[in-house]
Amino acid sequence: MKHDINRNILIAADESDNSKRAVQYVANLLGGVKGFKVTVLHVIREPEEDFFPAEAEKEKWYQDYGRKADLMLEEYRRMLVDAGFDSEDVSTRSTVRYCPSMAECILAERDNLEYGTLVVGRKGLTHKEEFLFGSISGKIVRTARNCTIWVVE
Repeated sequence: MKHDINRNILIAADESDNSKRAVQYVANLLGGVKGFKVTVLHVIREPEEDFFPAEAEKEKWYQDYGRKADLMLEEYRRMLVDAGFDSEDVSTRSTVRYCPSMAECILAERDNLEYGTLVVGRKGLTHKEEFLFGSISGKIVRTARNCTIWVVE
């Protein structure tokens, strides 16, 4: 039997409280309900070429950041499993990408992985900050196609 991609949920996460609330929302809403597969995704924005003065510093940064991301993702995975998801139905993914727009990188991952639902936490930006810097969740809502978007505040 082919798995229904509408039951595949991708949670875009970082270390923010908003991301944690998004994971907790999915855990509370669907924990214990069979048939859903969840992946918690963390996109590591690749630094600009000249960001690090030496290659060794760049490698150390990737290692340190990667360890931190792995711990965060494991915490989120554990939240979902503790809420009733089968362990084999919860996965994590961390990827390093060049991201002129984090929203575009998240949507590209969603497209590649064929998820029917994308869950994001909403950052608490003021109107002025949102105008100046843009909102990842807002851009995702405006540009995503062929999927359901849950924005958790």
